[in-house]
Amino acid sequence: MTVEEVIQEVERMLSKDRFNHTLRVTEVAVKLAKHYNESANKVKLAALLHDYAKEMSHDELKGYITNHQLNKELLQFNQELWHGPVAAHLANNVLEINDESVQRAIHYHTTGRAEMDMVELILFVADYIEPARDFPGVDQVREVAFTNLHEAALLSLKNTIPFLIQKGATIFPDTFLAYNDLTTFVKGDSN
Repeated sequence: MTVEEVIQEVERMLSKDRFNHTLRVTEVAVKLAKHYNESANKVKLAALLHDYAKEMSHDELKGYITNHQLNKELLQFNQELWHGPVAAHLANNVLEINDESVQRAIHYHTTGRAEMDMVELILFVADYIEPARDFPGVDQVREVAFTNLHEAALLSLKNTIPFLIQKGATIFPDTFLAYNDLTTFVKGDSN
């Protein structure tokens, strides 16, 4: 599937606002990829498809997770986390995007995970800092994103985790693992 075909497919699946968000994330992600000498093609595919399943209904997402043997633990957490794993599965099994790094970036773009590769980190940060985002702390992450991507990802988690705690939301375990891993990485302690 060509990039143009992916764009058409994503536009077909999403509302105008969500599609425009996707294009903004893609633009930021490609800039970050070029800045960090990462594959712009992989990053572009991941960014274009990160919200591919975002507007599926609750029942569609739940059914997809159940019927395709995705991690059922997801169902114990907020529905906002479901679309990443579903989109990654769809990208692989329907759109035949079989690059593992692209799939992981799509899968973990909302939760993060320990030991994210550069494609994953770029999408994680790009989704957080895209130009229409406006919330406390986002400008600081934008400033850091082009100097230290790992620190930018860590800062985003330092903003997100307390926000979720304040809301009384449950937090997916991968988010804590990502935070711990990035904290160790940023401090320079690889043990």
